[in-house]
Amino acid sequence: MKKLVINILFTIMFILGVYYLINYRLRIKKAADLSKDALYPKIDDEFNSILLPIEWEKMEPLAKNTKSYQYVKWGTLIALLLLLVLLWIVLATEWLGSSFFSVVYLFIVIINSIKHRGNLFILSKGIILNSKFYSSNQIKNYQIEKIVRWHELYGLDDRVNNAYKMTFKIKKELFPQNYIVVKDTDYLERMILLLDEQGIPGMKEKELANSSVGNFTTKS
Repeated sequence: MKKLVINILFTIMFILGVYYLINYRLRIKKAADLSKDALYPKIDDEFNSILLPIEWEKMEPLAKNTKSYQYVKWGTLIALLLLLVLLWIVLATEWLGSSFFSVVYLFIVIINSIKHRGNLFILSKGIILNSKFYSSNQIKNYQIEKIVRWHELYGLDDRVNNAYKMTFKIKKELFPQNYIVVKDTDYLERMILLLDEQGIPGMKEKELANSSVGNFTTKS
């Protein structure tokens, strides 16, 4: 009875995992198609203006011929095969009963191994954030913080110091806030103008609804 319950639970996990991988793959494909019409970034200097968290590498185009896109494309197929093998092992052996946490850990590793690099594209009616499209009305607001001494990101990389952290809050989003870093004011002004044209509200720092960053003003 216990083995049956465990097998049912893992089968449900397997179905959810397959759904997540397929949905993620389709989401990347849609984002790649939409990014062709992005208003920002479009040229090399604009791509260079955006730094991605953790590695602090410049942003790259979201195109189907890039290594990161191909990694997701073929990695998804490999991950699905690995999940299928894992399901067969669980159902055919007693491994899950004796090593439940090891199996769950392996399951999570497989699911999380298929990740595309972060990105931000501003479209005419929304944005692509970390390879997912959000329409303008799905975005609650964006916040801007200058990365100066004592800021949480200050000192992590020389390119980040005195740049700007731009954080997007998405309506009904259960996961942590998404952010990128913009290296200087000129490019940030351009991005804010495009966001304002869509009616997406912006805030400087955490609590200020109306304030200036450099020589421009964000809206609440």
